[in-house]
Amino acid sequence: MSEVWVVGGGLAGSEAAWQLAVRGVKVVLFEMRPTKLTPAHKTDLLAELVCSNSLRSKELTKAVGLLKEELRLLKSLILESALISEVPSGKALAVDRKLFSEYITQKLSSHPNIKIIREELTEIPKDRIVILATGPLTSEAMAKALATLIEVPYLHFYDAISPVVYAETIDWDKVFVADRYGKEEGSYVNCPLTKEEYERFWEALIKAEKVPLHSFEDPKYFEGCLPIEVMAERGKETLLYGPMKPVGLVDPRTGKQPYAVVQLRPENREKTLYNMVGFQTKLKYEEQKRVFRLIPGLEQAEFARLGSIHRNTFVNAPLVLHPTLQLKKSPNVFLAGQLTGVEGYVESTAMGFLAGINAERLMKGKPLLVPPKETAIGALVHYLVEANPKYFQPMNINWGLFPQLDKKVHKNQKYQLMVERALKALSEWISKNQVL
Repeated sequence: MSEVWVVGGGLAGSEAAWQLAVRGVKVVLFEMRPTKLTPAHKTDLLAELVCSNSLRSKELTKAVGLLKEELRLLKSLILESALISEVPSGKALAVDRKLFSEYITQKLSSHPNIKIIREELTEIPKDRIVILATGPLTSEAMAKALATLIEVPYLHFYDAISPVVYAETIDWDKVFVADRYGKEEGSYVNCPLTKEEYERFWEALIKAEKVPLHSFEDPKYFEGCLPIEVMAERGKETLLYGPMKPVGLVDPRTGKQPYAVVQLRPENREKTLYNMVGFQTKLKYEEQKRVFRLIPGLEQAEFARLGSIHRNTFVNAPLVLHPTLQLKKSPNVFLAGQLTGVEGYVESTAMGFLAGINAERLMKGKPLLVPPKETAIGALVHYLVEANPKYFQPMNINWGLFPQLDKKVHKNQKYQLMVERALKALSEWISKNQVL
């Protein structure tokens, strides 16, 4: 077994292949384009950006800014290319998408340890180390092969993502904690609405602007994951029998059942993040903020993640993945990128980096690595393997995923201290494990 196979030439696959190659491992990189195109890709270039050309904020006090800095320190090819092909975009890192992908394609194509094969791989080999990085538009054949490997119920093909709110931005004086009939799992936070508040919210919801569907997305939604605005359009009282039903809940301050309720479910064990139950949506991001802040208790809410519904292939990571990104049932197979259950270009790149270095270590018989959870990369991995599998959905990096500080400080100082802690932990991890 003298080589590692990497399947998929997107951001994660390109990063994984590069990390293997620079560590002296022979890599065979399979990319089915241009032999077989996806509904979203337009070129045969590796690491093609199919949606936005922005890698989001450059500010270190933003979680994604920290993640980019960590990747830069870890000598990520994707970050190197992004910085070389950067175009002016204020506080965001945006790139010339053609230059960005051309640079990565040239680097990978010219490396003596990398062989690129332009064909679709339809089976997952059992006799070698493999990194699957086939992305949200994984081909039907490869999705079937992966489903067989991990068992079908743990593979998902559609995101139905509700917004996630930072706990510290909820107005706790306006909400109450209770489970419906006292029988549901966990302690739900309930935002009660009067009839007038509900009608104002409903009116704003049905008039809000929506994101147009991509050409490759099916507008026929599953009944089980209808956008909140589609439910609302079916009638003024529809939500009262759906995600905003008040039955089984009594507001302890009034002793009565509210007219309507929005429930927030803890998103992580630390309860720093809360999910808006049943609020998956296709509203534009700014519209989500405007409309959802009409809900009592959420007037000043800040969102760790906003809602969406789109096609995506990903695994139920807490059930199928080790924190090293190996499949529990097939430790010679690593997942990378959005298949793991992360969202976003930078997050996918980070998972490609980790899968690449761990595949190299597995091949050479060295202990596999998991980054400290104080780091952005480690916080993401911790979420993947520790989230509640019953409610698991893909996630962007955000401050709510990190271990909280021991002392309370002002928000601006808090993030700066978390950055300093993360970079110190990363430096020590790199040095101790000879990562570079």
